[in-house]
Amino acid sequence: MDGRGRLAQPLKGSGVPARPAAAAPGRQFRLRTPVRVGRIGRHRTWLRRLTGGSGIAVAAMVVAAGVGYGAIAGGHVQPLIAAFKDARDLAANAAGFRIANVAFTGQKHIGREEILARAGISGTTSLLFLDVADARARLMTDPRIADATILKLYPDRLQIAITERVPFALWQKDGRISVIADDGSVLQPYVTRPFVKLPLVVGAGAEKRAKEFLALLDKYPEVRARVRASILVAERRWNLRLDNGLDVKLPETGVDAALAKLDDLDRQMKLTTRDIVALDLRLSDRVVVRLSDAAAQAREAANKEKAKAKKGGSA
Repeated sequence: MDGRGRLAQPLKGSGVPARPAAAAPGRQFRLRTPVRVGRIGRHRTWLRRLTGGSGIAVAAMVVAAGVGYGAIAGGHVQPLIAAFKDARDLAANAAGFRIANVAFTGQKHIGREEILARAGISGTTSLLFLDVADARARLMTDPRIADATILKLYPDRLQIAITERVPFALWQKDGRISVIADDGSVLQPYVTRPFVKLPLVVGAGAEKRAKEFLALLDKYPEVRARVRASILVAERRWNLRLDNGLDVKLPETGVDAALAKLDDLDRQMKLTTRDIVALDLRLSDRVVVRLSDAAAQAREAANKEKAKAKKGGSA
């Protein structure tokens, strides 16, 4: 024994193994299997610790981090998110939150399937996880839709109310005709049967000024009924192409007065039914008329006959 009453360190080569000290009263003691000191031993100890409660969470985090890094590195983030959303919706649908009925209000020219596709709603979308703000934002990207409201009615119904922009006119530019709203926004870059009778405006900038100009034409319904196209020239003034091919040139300012003059001339002299090809109203004090080639030749021939008759009479 040493000087403090403890067993001394066993002498090397004594052949008697040291006995473990007794555990302190009230404390459990567990013998551990000796671990070899070194790199391999440390790794084994770390692996054994991972099998504990907190180790499972750490392992899950490591696996998730590895999957996330692989998805980012491989450019598979979006497919991974899509797969997660599909699984999430599948679980919600199985729990009774499948969208079984969709009620539409306000739609006239836009198909129901088109509305659902634009909103990102499919047959697998669950009501529980539908993001109505995102779906509305998607709908608002359609220029034909002025406003939209989406309401979820649990557990399985959906209400979609939209306000469509009213088709106002047809706009032709560079040979292409589009349907536009009264503010000039293009509703669709083509013309379908319901819109073929809308008024036609032509030229760059005509879509923005159509509302104001067509409002002036509305004051003269007989003139407007004859107008086949309103053409904006150099983004400054308008020409009218009538249904008989007559071109009416309007001034840059004083358009209302020029239209009133055109209406009066047509009532009094039926200018729009005569054999003329152009009517120039750009000058406030006169009207310039250009005859068709046939009418011009006939007029020239008539003038010659009058001149001959006058010359013969004077002789």
